[in-house]
Amino acid sequence: MKNSILFALVLLICQTSYSQDKEDTKKDKWDVNTPALPFKNVSITTNEGSWISLDVSPDGNQIVFDMLGDIYTMPITGGTATLIRGGHAFEVQPRYSPDGKHISFTSDAGGGDNIWVMNTDGSKAEQVTKEDFRLVNNAVWSLDGNYIFCRKHFTSTRSLGAGEIWMYHKSGGKGIQLTKKKNDQQDVGEPWASPDGKYVYYSEDVYPGGEFQYNKDPNSQIYVINRYNLEDGEIERVTGGPGGAIRPVISHKGDIMAFIKRVREKTVLYLHDLKTGREWPVYDQLSKDQQEAWAIFGPYTGFNFTPDDTAIIIWVQGKIKRIDLNSLKASDIPFEATAEHKIVNALKFKNDAAPETFTPKAIRNAVTSPDGKTLIFNAAGYLWKKSLPNGTPARLTTGKDLEYEPAFSKDGKYLVYVTWNDEHMGALHRLDLSSNKNRPIKLTNEKAIYREPNFSPINNNLIVFREEDGNQHQGYVHTKEPGIYLLEISESRKSGITSSKKLVVKEGIFPSFNKDASRIYYQTGGYLLGNITKTLKSVNLQGKEEREIVKSKYAQRIIPSPDDNWLAFTNLYKVYIAALPKTGTTIELDGKATNVPVAQVARDAGINLHWSSNSDKLNWTLGDAYFNAAIKQRFTFMEGAPDSIPAMDTVGLKIKLSLPTDKPKGTIALKGARIITMNNDEVIENGTIIINNNKITNLGSNDEVNIPADAKVLDVSGKTIMPGLVDAHAHLSHFRFGLSAQKHWPYYANLAYGVTTTHDPSANTELVFSQSEMVKAGTMVGPRIFSTGVILYGADGDFKATVNNLEDARSAILRTKAFGAFSVKVTINPDVTKDSRSLRRPMRSR
Repeated sequence: MKNSILFALVLLICQTSYSQDKEDTKKDKWDVNTPALPFKNVSITTNEGSWISLDVSPDGNQIVFDMLGDIYTMPITGGTATLIRGGHAFEVQPRYSPDGKHISFTSDAGGGDNIWVMNTDGSKAEQVTKEDFRLVNNAVWSLDGNYIFCRKHFTSTRSLGAGEIWMYHKSGGKGIQLTKKKNDQQDVGEPWASPDGKYVYYSEDVYPGGEFQYNKDPNSQIYVINRYNLEDGEIERVTGGPGGAIRPVISHKGDIMAFIKRVREKTVLYLHDLKTGREWPVYDQLSKDQQEAWAIFGPYTGFNFTPDDTAIIIWVQGKIKRIDLNSLKASDIPFEATAEHKIVNALKFKNDAAPETFTPKAIRNAVTSPDGKTLIFNAAGYLWKKSLPNGTPARLTTGKDLEYEPAFSKDGKYLVYVTWNDEHMGALHRLDLSSNKNRPIKLTNEKAIYREPNFSPINNNLIVFREEDGNQHQGYVHTKEPGIYLLEISESRKSGITSSKKLVVKEGIFPSFNKDASRIYYQTGGYLLGNITKTLKSVNLQGKEEREIVKSKYAQRIIPSPDDNWLAFTNLYKVYIAALPKTGTTIELDGKATNVPVAQVARDAGINLHWSSNSDKLNWTLGDAYFNAAIKQRFTFMEGAPDSIPAMDTVGLKIKLSLPTDKPKGTIALKGARIITMNNDEVIENGTIIINNNKITNLGSNDEVNIPADAKVLDVSGKTIMPGLVDAHAHLSHFRFGLSAQKHWPYYANLAYGVTTTHDPSANTELVFSQSEMVKAGTMVGPRIFSTGVILYGADGDFKATVNNLEDARSAILRTKAFGAFSVKVTINPDVTKDSRSLRRPMRSR
């Protein structure tokens, strides 16, 4: 779909307005063929095309084919192609009806991929299927021309999903399911009806493992070809084996099946005798098939036999070829096609890659002091302290180790937090806040990855925390005994401060005490990018008497209040509060729950959820803004509540941390190198580059450049210096949630290969933008890091994006823009497709 593709590639984010009239949105009918953004008309004339699907008319006189989402016809001998279906809609995979009077095709002209039928001259186009979620493609006709077989697309936890073969009457309707998907990630598609009307042939992904995998071996067996018996529903294997088998096409006589398979590095057209099973290759110069990929529209383009079965017409390497099945000679069918397209203008905004100062937006681990006067948070790798509301943030300590996950004691006297050092690993520290002269005291000596400490509400010498089981950044050494632990602190003149730990429970994250410190709460199911359903549990201090308190589908965090009466949770990024009665059973919650009082408090998103000490207020952050909401402001039944619920705060209090951008000082001269410049193809064979601080101030041949007297000169004779590479699709291991290492090895690997700027189009928002700012501040070494953050994902999961209207789209963009994103990635989002009318307008800029 062209509109969705344009939106999915990289949509630059601009300031947005929520003043859109919803009634106008509903009334306006979306026309796919009219771009919503400014565009220019582009016309091209070409004699070759990419990924062309085609068909041969039943009389053998015409070829119909698609190119760039438009549909053309031309004589089978070649010539000038006639456009019969054009416009901005994406329309592909044309197929002639058995009587040659109609052409079926896949089109998103109705808002999503469906099967349409038109006359052979392009007139009277009508939509047959009207799917708005499980979209369809790859249509072929039944023998009598009354039905259409096609592939229906299904998604679950992966965005690209699986397929099933369905049949629809040419007049429309809900259709009939023929095959049933065996799982949610292996595809079925490319149907073909046998000329006797008995079978539907199709290809199926049968690669071992039961799920989609990258780097599959095409010379083993990825796809096979099956056939479905329309009389008894039986399915039988036709062919497969090494190299797989895709795109079945049956000859008009019904005795031969043409198909495609991989032979070593080549994609080869094969024939299969349906009576004897004999197979033989006929052409080995096809374009590469897509068996390793997630090929929703099929691993190869559509083709067909000529009516006399003596030749096959197929797209190859940009051309349309006729392959004689007797001589095996391939000849071009020359064509010339003119295409006219509306090309939407790309949005472009300047992004300052090296400002003198910057405002960190990836505020993590924020906690408010019990008296509400102080905010402690992590930014750029360290903990910072801000006096609320208008204080200037300052470093909490002078430590060099990375600092994370602070928590106040109930009386506000102490702060506990974790640190990380790549060499010495992690530690728990406690800081006495009664005086600014106090220094943090290390509470642990054992090497581990310490996480999420919290004080007992009745004992400042008792802390609950978690030990992590390791990861690819911080390693797996000293992580053999992960779980939730209690740490008991002792103080004496002789020994000073000592501590001892005790394992409470092996499962769970985010441990905390209940009101009287008799039990420990924890969450199972992970965090963002975790299980679809999260559960809040509790155990006693011995790890016994487990209780399941709350389950929440699509939750990311579940946080009980200090008085045990309320609950805060995030559900598909939105933030909610709910009453937490004692029931003795598990309470199921989501944003639409009505079993207990539930109220939304954050319109777009929120992280770092934490309660006030007296449980009357919830605090959170989004980007560099700090928010809070009083319970009585969200429920009218509360004492002191207003008569009506006020609008949710969408502005918050800016934290206003400003940091200098790290840059080197001094002058360096790189002398004697071969220099590849950015001046077209100019190469300076024996040159010098002058760098002052972080900028190149001069370059040229050795005899043209004067080296400043104070410059440090490096002899780089025999070396080649080139501009740094920009990797616009770089996954640098940013999916994890947790603590950063001091040295992120993927950054060093990229720098070693000359990559100095990266853009990660799918990452954990908190981690990637936090580390981007650590690089900016000089806390980490790495290339410049840009990212979309978490993608707008259409498949099922705790991080999916539900986008059913314009407001949903804006909200989704704002939650990553708040952290510094300037781009957004959309991955085949069925919910976007379901009501894409709402996305037809551009984001407004100011």
